Amino acid sequence: MPRRPIDLTLPDLTGRRAVVTGASDGIGLGIAARLAEAGAEVVLPVRNQRKGEAALAEIRRRTPHAEVSLRELDLSSLASVAALGNVLRQQDRPIHHLVNNAGVMTPPDRQTTTDGFELQLGTNHLGHVALVTHLLPLLRAGRARVTSQVSIAANQGAINWDDLNWEQSYDGMKAYSQSKIALGLFGLELDRRSRAAGWGITSNLAHPGIAPTSLLDARPELGRSEQTLARRLIGALSRRGWVVGTAGTAGLPAVYAVASGDAEGGGFYGPRGLVHLGGPPGPQRLYSRLGDTEQARRIWDVSMELTHAPAMDA
Repeated sequence: MPRRPIDLTLPDLTGRRAVVTGASDGIGLGIAARLAEAGAEVVLPVRNQRKGEAALAEIRRRTPHAEVSLRELDLSSLASVAALGNVLRQQDRPIHHLVNNAGVMTPPDRQTTTDGFELQLGTNHLGHVALVTHLLPLLRAGRARVTSQVSIAANQGAINWDDLNWEQSYDGMKAYSQSKIALGLFGLELDRRSRAAGWGITSNLAHPGIAPTSLLDARPELGRSEQTLARRLIGALSRRGWVVGTAGTAGLPAVYAVASGDAEGGGFYGPRGLVHLGGPPGPQRLYSRLGDTEQARRIWDVSMELTHAPAMDA
């Protein structure tokens, strides 16, 4: 069945600076390409320089005069996040759009970051928390829109407050859900605190539905030697145009959330197709696990402490 193309019109983003994590391939590359196509200057902080160069070439192939550049970033290292923050602050140029998109998913066995955090908590959540705090002056100067990419996994599971680092009984899927719930709670708390303190930042959430991306591919560095059965099934459904999205369409909710004039701070955006697994982007009902403001304040405080973030007055 032919898949209908999805039309998403963005405003002219000429003169605006965007930072997109995880843009060396997959969903992140699609997000960065769409923002560059709309005229934004796009910064791609990447861990793998070779993949980053390939991403630059692909964006320039689509938009020959795109303003796009690479920076080094390993979200699993707080020192790397701080180094990127220092580089961008030294440039002293406002950031208008930030997409917290990068992530890892379900290593079969528990792994840790450079700083000793469970890998998914440290990369998907704490790395992005640290990035926001290091970039805060630039985000304020740009009256930025920050969009944090969560997942349908944030609609299940919970924050494991008794064992945030999963040292007692590791479960890859539960740890992944926790990382996305934590990031979602932080993203909405950022919007509330910005409104209260007059930072000028708006912050919202997006989710990509389900699509065949590299998250569940063979990832030897994560201890996964071959593509998962779930990834093969998602790929088959996507090729037939059934229910789920594609790597290209899955990034559109985040593009909509971070750049569309119709998206708002505190909003939640995702695919509007069957059970929100694919289709054109639009507003979604907030997952129940993301609506608890007490938990959001708690994860904010814990995250600030764990990342040794500079004080952010509320």
